[in-house]
Amino acid sequence: MIRLKTEEEIEILKENALIVSKTLAEVGKHIAPGITTLELNNIAETFIRDNGAEPAFLGYGGFPYTLCISVNDVIVHGFASDYRLVEGDIISVDCGTLYKGFYGDSAYTFAVGDISAETTKLLDVTKKSLYLGIEQAVVGNRIGDIAYAIQQHVEKNGFSVVREMVGHGIGKKLHESPEVPNYGKRGQGKKLQEGMVICIEPMVNAGSRSVKLHDDGWTLSTLDQKKSAHFELTVAIKKEKPLVLSTFKYIENSNN
Repeated sequence: MIRLKTEEEIEILKENALIVSKTLAEVGKHIAPGITTLELNNIAETFIRDNGAEPAFLGYGGFPYTLCISVNDVIVHGFASDYRLVEGDIISVDCGTLYKGFYGDSAYTFAVGDISAETTKLLDVTKKSLYLGIEQAVVGNRIGDIAYAIQQHVEKNGFSVVREMVGHGIGKKLHESPEVPNYGKRGQGKKLQEGMVICIEPMVNAGSRSVKLHDDGWTLSTLDQKKSAHFELTVAIKKEKPLVLSTFKYIENSNN
C-alpha cells in the first residue's frame, strides 16, 4: 500500500533529506587516498548524531554500519572496513537518517583523486540519468516513465542498469511502496500521485548488468569486476514539477 504524505510530513522528510545531504558532503571532504572506509563511516555517524538524528542503516535488518560504502566494482551495500582508498578509486556512499519518526536516504559516488576518462563518463551518465528520471516524477506519470528515462540514457551511452536493486518509497519506513526500478516501459507501473515520496537511485555498471552477492549476504558487486556508480535523491511528487528534497549542492559546492 502506498501511503501519501501530508505537507507537514513532507517538511519532516525534507529535514531528514537535508541532514543526509550534509552528511554526504561532510564525508566527501575526507575522501582522499589513504583514508579507510571505516574512518569515513565513523565521521558520518558522529555527524548524524551531532545533528540530532539517528543513523538509519545501523542495525537495519542486521546491517552493521552507518554507511553503505561501495568501492569500485561494489554496486551497493558494501561494508566499511580497513581498506584504504587509493587514487583512481570510486566510492559510492549511501546514507540514511531517522529523525522525528521519519527517514532520509541519499547516495553519491565520489572520485578518489584523478580517475580515468571512462570512469568519469560512468559517473556523469549515472548522475544525468538520475536527473532525467526525476523530470518524469510528476502527477499523472507512471513509475515506468521514470524507469524508461533512466534506462534509455544509460544504455545509449554503452553502460548497463542493475535490475536486482530498485528505488523505493520512503516515509515512516525506510523502504515503502512503490518500488522504483531503473528499467522499464513508458506508461506502465503505478500512477504517480501528489503526496508520494520516492527515492530514485540508478545503479549503473560500466560492463554487463550481471551481479554477484557476497557471502556476507549484503555486498553486491559486478560479476565482471568492472566499476559501478550509484546516485540517489529523494523526491516528492507534485503536479507541475518534482520537489527534490535531498540535494548534491553541499557536496558539489565544497568541491569547487
